[in-house]
Amino acid sequence: MLKQALPGEAAQSNYDQVRIVLVETSHSGNIGAVARAMKNMGLSNLWLVNPESFPDEASYARSSGASDVLDSARVVSSLDEAIDDCVLVMGTSARGRKVPWPVIAPPQAVEKVAGHVDQGPVALVFGRENHGLSNDELQRCHFHIHIPSNPDYSSLNLAMAVQVVCYELRMHFLRGLEERESKPYLGSMTSPGDHGWDVPPASVKEVEGFFGHLESTLVDIAFHRRDNPRQLMTRLRRLFQRAQMDQMEINILRGVLTAVQKAARDQGSAASKVSAGASTDKQDENHV
Repeated sequence: MLKQALPGEAAQSNYDQVRIVLVETSHSGNIGAVARAMKNMGLSNLWLVNPESFPDEASYARSSGASDVLDSARVVSSLDEAIDDCVLVMGTSARGRKVPWPVIAPPQAVEKVAGHVDQGPVALVFGRENHGLSNDELQRCHFHIHIPSNPDYSSLNLAMAVQVVCYELRMHFLRGLEERESKPYLGSMTSPGDHGWDVPPASVKEVEGFFGHLESTLVDIAFHRRDNPRQLMTRLRRLFQRAQMDQMEINILRGVLTAVQKAARDQGSAASKVSAGASTDKQDENHV
C-alpha cells in the first residue's frame, strides 16, 4: 500500500539528515527490503558499507516500489566514510558488552535524533545479518540501540530492525506535526464525533426516538409486553448505547423497524382474511 502524504510532509525535510547505514550486508534482497521499510516511514537517506552485491535485480525486486531509495543510495568501502561527518552515531546491538556502553531503546533513540538533526547528519548503523556490528564498530557509536525483543528468540531480520527504528522516527515526526498544526494525525477514529468520521453522532432525542420505535415494534410482533417488561428494554438500551450510533445508523435501524412493523401488519391482515374466509365457508355449510 502506498503511503498517503500528509499535509506538512515537507516539514520532515530535516530528517533527510538521518542516514540509515547498513554494514556489509550479505543478501542484496535485504537491502531492497530496508529501502521499502525506509520509504514506508518517509526516510530516503541510505548508505551501504561494502555490500556483498549491489545493485542487482534482487534488491530492486524486494524494494517493492522504493527503487528511488536504492537509486540514491551511497555505497562506501568503510564505516568511517559513512559516519565521519556525522554529529551523532547510534548502532543497533543485541549483545551485552564487557565494558558497558550507553544503551537506549528506539523511542529514546529518536529523541536523540530529533535533538541533533538540525546540527548535522545523524547515522543509525545496522550490522551484518549473521552477527551484527563488531566491537570496534560499536565503539564508534555514541549510543547503542537495543530493540527489546523476546529474549528467547531475539534475532530480528535486518529489514525488521530498520522498520522498528524508522517507525519510531515516523511517530515522533507525526507527534510534532500534531503539536504544530493541531490536527489529529495520530488520533484514533473509533466512534461518531471523532475526526474523520463521515456522519455526525446521533443526538439524545434521535436515540430516544429509536428506543421508542424499537419498543413499539417488539410489542407489535409480540416479543415484548409492556405490562410485563422484565429487563428487556433496559438490556437493549445498554446494548445500543454502547454502540454510540451515528445519525445514519439510527435512520437505517428505524427503517428496518418500519419494515418489520409493515410485515407484521400485512401478516396479521392476511391471517384475518383467511380466518374470515373460513368463517364464511362454515356459514355456507350450515345453509346447505
